[in-house]
Amino acid sequence: MNNYRTIYEAVGGYDGIGRIVGLFYPKVQQHPLLGPLFPEDIIPVMEKQQLFLTQFFGGPTLYSDAYGHPMMRARHLPFPITPERAEAWLSCMREALAETGMPEELQDIVIERLSGPAHHFVNTTNERET
Repeated sequence: MNNYRTIYEAVGGYDGIGRIVGLFYPKVQQHPLLGPLFPEDIIPVMEKQQLFLTQFFGGPTLYSDAYGHPMMRARHLPFPITPERAEAWLSCMREALAETGMPEELQDIVIERLSGPAHHFVNTTNERET
């Protein structure tokens, strides 16, 4: 990681983010806690996630340029995000990162960076509450 200025650069830029997203979302769709929260047509979600992660990890502001300020907590409020779902999301991301073959140190950095927001989006302790 010392040879890179940003996580974005370290994971391979826009294409690297795209690879992560491509490995991640099939896991999300198959996960019993996460799959029901996502639309059947996952492609638009994947496209937005690639733009968001590009910006989040220090790359160009593609998400903000296209959609305005991310306001990610507000965008997730309509969905029941439990602590278990936050951990499930991170688990799917860990699996996807491992499949990329990137160094474990970098995987750990990515997960650490995503853990705060994942838990920040928690808005209920019970699946039926919102």
